[in-house]
Amino acid sequence: MELKKVALNDIHEGLGAKMVPFAGYNMPVRYSSDLEEHNTVRNGVGVFDVSHMGEFVLEGPDALDLIQRVTSNDASKLVDGQAQYSCLPNEDGGIVDDLLVYRLKEEQYMLVVNASNIEKDWNWISKYNTKGVKMMDVSDNHSLFAVQGPKATEALQSLTSVNLSDIKFYTFVVGPFAGVDHVIISATGYTGSGGFELYVNNQYAEQVWNAIFEAGKDLDIKPIGLGARDTLRLEMGYCLYGNDITDETSPLEAGLGWVTKFTKEFTNSENLKKQKEEGVTRRLIGFKMIEKGIPRGHYEIMDLDENVIGEVTSGTMGPSLGYGVGMGYVKKEFSKASTEILIAVRKRRIKAEVARPPFYKV
Repeated sequence: MELKKVALNDIHEGLGAKMVPFAGYNMPVRYSSDLEEHNTVRNGVGVFDVSHMGEFVLEGPDALDLIQRVTSNDASKLVDGQAQYSCLPNEDGGIVDDLLVYRLKEEQYMLVVNASNIEKDWNWISKYNTKGVKMMDVSDNHSLFAVQGPKATEALQSLTSVNLSDIKFYTFVVGPFAGVDHVIISATGYTGSGGFELYVNNQYAEQVWNAIFEAGKDLDIKPIGLGARDTLRLEMGYCLYGNDITDETSPLEAGLGWVTKFTKEFTNSENLKKQKEEGVTRRLIGFKMIEKGIPRGHYEIMDLDENVIGEVTSGTMGPSLGYGVGMGYVKKEFSKASTEILIAVRKRRIKAEVARPPFYKV
């Protein structure tokens, strides 16, 4: 199958990015080095092109009702200009996808889904659309730039009349940006270092991209690839769909009880409620390496007697930390913070301890 290309594909190639297939798209994984790009975001400001993400617009008098039935969080709490992290539970106890729900206005919402799940999520939500909610897949028409880092506000403020400092975490404003009307400026991100995500129509993508780099040049703004995106999110303990959450992992096992609200009925809510009452048998943990070693996905997690108790789902060397960190599922009795465990790194058994994310603290 031919790889899809984001609107600025040629720009990334022109910048010398190493391009790799990711979620069906040709995506920049790095421009310089993962370490340099990671540090740019932690200490300054960097720009990710994450236009591979999917966006659905749902509108009509029953849009909220549909969202309430398919998502685990309570979207009725949203007001205009607010976003919410949520997930789409499946009928078997697992997760179809995790997503963001944006309330654009009364009776109009935007759902932001993972690139690898666009078609799957669309079909899933459509299946429950029994009341004629107008659904539009606008994924191919929009670019998404994540401008992340402690200097993001300073880098972007000259490009908009919107006071960026007033946009609180998980809220957004639709306003003018870099000479373009109706850009969604959202204080969301996947790095733990603050910043904004900008949703812009493809026809203005190059104009906005160039304006961002011109405005931020004195702050040494840089383009950032997917490699650093992964180390940044892992230092925060943010889940990645396909690794830490899947069709087979329950939101309660994954520590997503905080976005699983039993004040309403949603897909499989009755079984999940029962699971909450009875307790789960395994849990997603964060862990940090005590001894030297880099954990990777699918490495076995063992107790101190070398009995297998689980598996690593994501792992890396934390560039801002100086030691390895990871996430994985273990039997519930080993999920308490400070519990010592072993990670099987090839033939070695390397000591680690259970730790509550975020590992990186500002």
